[in-house]
Amino acid sequence: MDDLLVIGAGPYGLSIAAHAAGAGLGVRVLGRPMASWRDHMPEGMYLKSEPWSSDLSAPGGRHTLAEYCRTRGITAGHGSPLPIGTFSAYGLWFARQAGPEVEERTVTTVTPHGTGFRIGTSDGGVLYARTVALAVGVMPFANLPALLAGLPPGHVSHSSAHRDLGRFAGADVAVLGAGQAALETAVLLAESGARPTLVARRHRLNWNTVPQPLHRPPLRALRAPHSGLGTGWRSWAWSELPWAVRRLPAATRERIAATALGPAGAWWLRERFEGRVPALLGHDLHRAVPAGTRTRLGLTAPGGASVVLDTEHVIAATGFTPDLARLGLLDAGLRAGLRTVGRSRTPELTALFESSYPGLFFAGLLTAPSFGPSMRFVHGAGFTAGKLVAGVRRRLGARVPQPGRPGWRRTADGQDDLDDLSTVQR
Repeated sequence: MDDLLVIGAGPYGLSIAAHAAGAGLGVRVLGRPMASWRDHMPEGMYLKSEPWSSDLSAPGGRHTLAEYCRTRGITAGHGSPLPIGTFSAYGLWFARQAGPEVEERTVTTVTPHGTGFRIGTSDGGVLYARTVALAVGVMPFANLPALLAGLPPGHVSHSSAHRDLGRFAGADVAVLGAGQAALETAVLLAESGARPTLVARRHRLNWNTVPQPLHRPPLRALRAPHSGLGTGWRSWAWSELPWAVRRLPAATRERIAATALGPAGAWWLRERFEGRVPALLGHDLHRAVPAGTRTRLGLTAPGGASVVLDTEHVIAATGFTPDLARLGLLDAGLRAGLRTVGRSRTPELTALFESSYPGLFFAGLLTAPSFGPSMRFVHGAGFTAGKLVAGVRRRLGARVPQPGRPGWRRTADGQDDLDDLSTVQR
């Protein structure tokens, strides 16, 4: 029986596995490495976050994106966006360097078993673990508006369903949304020979500004500090203080998770978008019906007038909604019994990412209503991995490595790392 089984091999799952292995735990990680990035993002997309804030996390800060790029002669500088393909390759390299070998197996069931868990896989295998970390990424939570859900297959898709947008060359495509995924998808469609139209409820598009230099006069840096989620004190708080967000009332946390760092396009995309992609802003979707091989969208314009948009395909770049009900792999009884954050359908977690069911831990998007918006981004993986593995060690108690055994280390102040676990509760 393994100490920890990590389900998911994206930035969060790989980071958790690296910290668990570094702590001397018996850990396995199941999933397709970097699947969301490799399989669900179109060719030509770029990483929106700065390279220095996009590291996966390993003990001692090793195996960074900068290290990977440096050894391959790739520029990973501030203000220089990196292709998604480069980031995906970095994740695969990190997986080989930092943790146990990833097993490309699909988990189908997670069921309580004694004081641990029974894990079933699609190949018929059965595994057992004392603790489980669910780091399933965003794909189970793709949000398709209800008005589009009834359209026939082939008429509508979520933006995460496309690796190659070249299939839409010469076609009319409506892209719904106002965030980076919508804006960049529309641009890539236009650059692939399609005829995209952006449809958004927002009356204006938000664009991020060109990032300020990393090294600035002290007063300028104090007024608008850099952080893993952008520039400014508010972004800095979401980036650096997720433990403090967790101490806020549940309703406040829900609101922050839903509204902070709202939809915006990257500064480097704006020139490629404006003048090339027509946009219907301030338009609400109220009807969607098939019309032969095409789709007819009924829209309400800002003044209340009805507008009809006839298109060959609709791409909903409408984000991801965390919802425990979509985790079909998790035992239904266990799932129904979990305490949740306020009115949301996300798990309430301890300071060490453990749910109300002992030994069951969560990472990534589902934890945003507990720890804030940084959990929606790669940058949150570092905070998560260290805390979660500390939680696993606490849950395992006497089973964790002891002084003199692999995985034990002494902290900078000379204290036994295991005796100092109380400090990570914040």
